Parts: sequence; structure tokens; C-alpha cells
Amino acid sequence: MFLLAGPRCLVRSALRVVTATVQAVESLPRIATALEDVRATLHHVERLAAYIAQEVPELVYQLEQLREADEELSRESPRTG
Repeated sequence: MFLLAGPRCLVRSALRVVTATVQAVESLPRIATALEDVRATLHHVERLAAYIAQEVPELVYQLEQLREADEELSRESPRTG
């Protein structure tokens, strides 16, 4: 009886390895799809970052114009308080 324990354990271990390998291979398409989704998301984030980088200088310029206009109005009319 003890003589069969070694081969039985070897067969079980081999079956576990084969099962794990099959499961890993079957999951590859899902992993590939997930990676493609991540790549598409990163591309979209890159486009958004480029857009923001283009718009920030314009926003700064507009804010400076508003600040100058505010300072000009402050100088022209005394504050009541």
C-alpha cells in the first residue's frame, strides 16, 4: 500500500500542474483584452494631458488680463465700505 503512495502523489501533482497550465493558457485572451483596454485608456489620458498642456498657458494669460482689469477698476472707483 505504501508503495503506491509515491506514484499516486506524483500523478496528483502532475494533474495539478496540467490543470494550472490549462487555466493559465485559457486566461491569456482575457489578459490580452485587459491590457488592450489599459493601453487605450493610457492613450486617452495622454491626449487629455496634451490638451491641458496647450490650454494652461491660455488660461494663465486670460487670468492675467482679468487681474489687470480688476486692478484698473479698483484704481478708478474708490471702495465704499
